Amino acid sequence: QVQLQESGPGLVKPSQTLSLTCTVSGGSVTTNYYYCGWIRQSPGKGLEWMGAIRNDGNTYYSLSLKTRTSISRDTSKNQFTLQLSSVTPEDTGVYFCARGRDLTRYDAWGQGTQVTVSS
Repeated sequence: QVQLQESGPGLVKPSQTLSLTCTVSGGSVTTNYYYCGWIRQSPGKGLEWMGAIRNDGNTYYSLSLKTRTSISRDTSKNQFTLQLSSVTPEDTGVYFCARGRDLTRYDAWGQGTQVTVSS
């Protein structure tokens, strides 16, 4: 079955860019009709969809985060990445990568990685 694993720094300073990578195994980031997405959960809040990249490379972003978010992929490594710029402590939370046939609903998830924004 498809497995996803997030990786990246657990601590980021305010105003810097958060960068996370998701490595996919048992499946491909280019499989037809599939989306690879990023979702986060901040303390005391529900899950927030951030954006996704489709198998053809098209990207889609949450309106509230669009100006700060970039999602890309490396098909040779079967990975996709998240970059979130100008972070503040409000961006602290657990970040998940996921994959599925719907833009915002996924059937395979990574375990999540904690990111703290603090000086």
